[in-house]
Amino acid sequence: AFGYIVALFLMLPNPRAQRRIRRWSCALGAFIGAIWGLNNWETMLRFYKAVETPLVDPILGKDTGFYLFRLPFYDRILILIGLLSFFAVLASVASVAVRYKDLALEVLMTGGGDGDARRKREKLRASVFTPLYINAGIFLLILAAGRYLRRFHLLYSTWGAVTGPGWTDVNIRLLMYNIVVVITAFLGVVLLLPALRRVFQGFVAPRLRQIELLHIATLASAGLIMLLAWLVALAIVPGLFQWLRVEPNEITYEEPYIAHNIAFTRQAFGLDRIEEREFPASSVFTPDMVLENPAFFSNIRLWDWRALDAVYKQFQEIRLYYEFVDVDIDRYTIAGDYRQVMASARELWLPNLPRQSQTFVNQRFKYTHGNGITLTTVSEFTPQGLPHLLIRDIPPKSEYPELEVSRPQIYYGELTYEHAIVNSEEEEFDHPSGEENVYIHYPGQGGVQLSNIWRKFIYGYKFDGTRLFVSDYPTSESRIMFHRQIRERVETLAPFLKFDEDPYIVLMDGGLYWILDAYTTSEYYPYSEPFLSSEVIQYKEGNLTRSLRMEINDYLTGINYIRNSVKVVIDAFEGSVNFYVFEPEDPLIQVWARIFPDLFKAREEMPVELQRHVRYPEDLMLTQGLVYSKYHMSDPTVFYNQEDLWIRATEKYYDRVLPVSPYYIMWQLPGSTDPEFVMILPFTPKNRQVMIGWIAGMCDGANYGRLLAYKFPKETRVLGPQQVETKIDQDRFLSGQLTLWDQRGSKVIRGN
Repeated sequence: AFGYIVALFLMLPNPRAQRRIRRWSCALGAFIGAIWGLNNWETMLRFYKAVETPLVDPILGKDTGFYLFRLPFYDRILILIGLLSFFAVLASVASVAVRYKDLALEVLMTGGGDGDARRKREKLRASVFTPLYINAGIFLLILAAGRYLRRFHLLYSTWGAVTGPGWTDVNIRLLMYNIVVVITAFLGVVLLLPALRRVFQGFVAPRLRQIELLHIATLASAGLIMLLAWLVALAIVPGLFQWLRVEPNEITYEEPYIAHNIAFTRQAFGLDRIEEREFPASSVFTPDMVLENPAFFSNIRLWDWRALDAVYKQFQEIRLYYEFVDVDIDRYTIAGDYRQVMASARELWLPNLPRQSQTFVNQRFKYTHGNGITLTTVSEFTPQGLPHLLIRDIPPKSEYPELEVSRPQIYYGELTYEHAIVNSEEEEFDHPSGEENVYIHYPGQGGVQLSNIWRKFIYGYKFDGTRLFVSDYPTSESRIMFHRQIRERVETLAPFLKFDEDPYIVLMDGGLYWILDAYTTSEYYPYSEPFLSSEVIQYKEGNLTRSLRMEINDYLTGINYIRNSVKVVIDAFEGSVNFYVFEPEDPLIQVWARIFPDLFKAREEMPVELQRHVRYPEDLMLTQGLVYSKYHMSDPTVFYNQEDLWIRATEKYYDRVLPVSPYYIMWQLPGSTDPEFVMILPFTPKNRQVMIGWIAGMCDGANYGRLLAYKFPKETRVLGPQQVETKIDQDRFLSGQLTLWDQRGSKVIRGN
C-alpha cells in the first residue's frame, strides 16, 4: 500500500500521461512496496520500538541505538523510494515519447495549421516535459538524502588502517559529502522550480531555440554536473589526501581513530568486560597439588567426546533405529559431589528402519519418539576400558536416585524432522524389552489436537494428503506434532535471533529438556570490525611452518555485534518453548522484548535446576576468542604494528593437526574453595607454539557470563598444546607404544 501511494504521488503531476503508463507504474510501485514490506518487517519493527543507548560515537555524536535501529530503516526506506522515483522517471520519459508521437500525428493530419494552433502546440510540447522535470528533481533530492545518510556509513569505512572512520574520512570525506549533498539538492530544486530552471537554461543552453533540445540539454547538464561533483568530491579529492598525506605518516594520523576502533570493537563483542590478569607461570607441579585439589583432579576429562560418541553408538544405541547425534559436556551434583559429565540423547532416526518398514503407518503413528539418555563421568573407566555409565540402557537405568529418568520419551529433538500423530488408535512403540516391545499412548499436551474433521482435513492437506484424511487411526483425542526438530522449531518462533549449532540435553526432575543458546547480532554497530568466518592457523611440522585454513561459525559471518542474550528451553516431551533473557542490558533484546512482550521471560523465571545447567556457549567463546586474539592489544601503536598477535593453539587428533576448540573444564577460581564449570580457549603467539594465554567463560551461578583472560609472561617458556604433542612423540616409551598400537588395522586416537 505504501509503494502504491508513493507511485501515485510521483505520477500525480502528470495528469496527461497515458493511462497504461500510470497503471503499470502504480502496479510496479505496489509490487515493490509489498516485497519491501515482506523482506523488512524486522527493520520496521526495530525502528518503531527503538531504544536509546548511553554510548555515543565520537565522530557524529549519535548514540549506538541510532545505528542499530534507525539507520537500517532509513537505508531501506531510501532504497524503496529511490526505486519508485527511478521508475517514475522512466515512466515520464515514456510519457514524453508517447505524447510526441501523438503531436507528430496531429501535425501531419492538420498540415501545420494557423499561427494560434502552432503556438498552442509549442506550449503543449513544452508542458510535456513538466512531469519529467518534477520526477527528475525528486530523484535528485532522494539522491541528496542518500548522500546525507552515507555520512553515517563512514562509521563502517575501510579507508583507514582499521574499520571505522580514519583521518581522511573525518577531515575530508565528511566535508565532501556535505558539499555533494548541497550541490545535488540544489540541482533537484532547480529542476522542480520553473523560475530557477529558466535561469539555469540561460547558462547551459543560451542559443538553443528548439524546445526539445533545450529541455534535453537542461536535464543532461544537471546530470553531468552532479556526476562530476560526485567524482571529484567523493573519489579524487579523498584519494589524493589518503595517498599523499595520510599513508606516508599513517600511524601519526590514524592513532586516535585506531583507539576508537579498539574501544568499540571490544564493546561490540563483549570484550570490554573481560577481566585481564597476569599469571606468573612459575609454580612447580608437585604431588601435593593433587592431594590439595581433589575436586579439580577428579574432574579432569580423559574421554574425548568424539571417541565417546563412537562408544555410545556401539554399546548404547540398542536398536538400529536409534541414533546419538553428539556428546555434550555438562555437570551434575551426584551424591553431594559436583561432577563433570558427558551426556547424549538417544533419538529415533526413521531412515535407519528397514526399507520395507518405512510405511506411512510406521512413520506417522508407530515410531514417534526416542528414548532416554546416556550419561557418564568424564574420567572413569570400567575394567574393560569402557566409560562408567551413570545412566544407561532402555528403559534408562540410573546409578543414583537424583539421576532417575521418569519421563524418557523424546518427541522433540535434533533428529525429529518428520511430523507424527500420537494418541491414536495405533499404539506407539516405546522401547524394546527382550524379545517383546513395549507400547504406549501419548499422555501429554504437545502438538495440535485433531478434535474435528476440519482440522483433520487441513493437516491432511498440509502434510500427508488423503492418506491422513481417510485414515481411521486418528481420533478426536489424537494430536499432530510438527516442527519437532528443535532448531527449526525455535527459528520458526523467533526468526530474528541467531541460534547456536549445539543444543544440549538436560535431565531435571525426571524429565528431559533441551537448552539452546540464542544470539542477538547486528552488522550496524559503529566503529566495530566485522567478524570473519575464516581463520589461518600456522604450526610447526618438523622444521617446516605450515598453514591451516579453518572455516568457523559461518552463520555469524559479517556481524560486528553479538550478545548471548537468550537461553531457550524446549521440553523434549511436550515441545513447549520458553525464551529466558540472560542479558537484559542488551539494547537489541530490549527492543525485541518491546515488540513481543509475551515471548520473553526474565532469567529469574527459569527453574533453578535448569539454571544450574546453563553453559557459556562454544560458538560465542570462539567468536570472542578470535576477536580478542587481535583486540587484546589496547595500545594503538602496538595494534597498528600487530606486535602481539595471538592465534589458537593446535593439537593432534588421530594424525592430523587441528586448532583447539573451546572446551569445558572444572576449575577453581583463585581464592575459592569451590569447583566451577568454565569454558576455556588457549592461545599461542603467531608463528610460535609456546602458550601465551587463555580466556575463560564462567558458567556457574552469579559468576555466569564472567570473562577472564590470563596472560603468561613472554619471558617464561610455557608449553603449548602442540609442544606437549611433540614431547609425547619424542618420549621413547610412549612413541614405541603408539607405533605398536597403530598398525595391523588399528588406529591410535590422539584425542582432545
